[in-house]
Amino acid sequence: QVQLVESGGGLVQAGGSLRLSCAASGRTFSHYDIGWFRQAPGKEREFVAAISWNGGNTYYADSVNGRFTISRDNGKNTVYLQMNSLKFEDTAVYSCAVANNWGQRKPEWYGAWGQGTQVIVSS
Repeated sequence: QVQLVESGGGLVQAGGSLRLSCAASGRTFSHYDIGWFRQAPGKEREFVAAISWNGGNTYYADSVNGRFTISRDNGKNTVYLQMNSLKFEDTAVYSCAVANNWGQRKPEWYGAWGQGTQVIVSS
């Protein structure tokens, strides 16, 4: 069973950048596709980006495509989310999770959720 811990959140001005990390325990981390989601206050959890087990494939929500980049380092058991050109509407708690099926964007297809890290973008 893999366990995920997110970090790297914080307060940033609009237009700025942050890099989030999703660190995993367990020797089989490299077997898993990983997704990032976010949830703003009063809103449902929404898909942000996902990366395949070897990093060879990625896909993004339209709202972040071109601004965010997902990557991974299996040697460090970590998936990253580089967020550039941040907007006020990117404010949310960001969580990573293991994908049960590749290509899915709904939270119910993911498991082993981390606790999340808060991102606040000031306008």
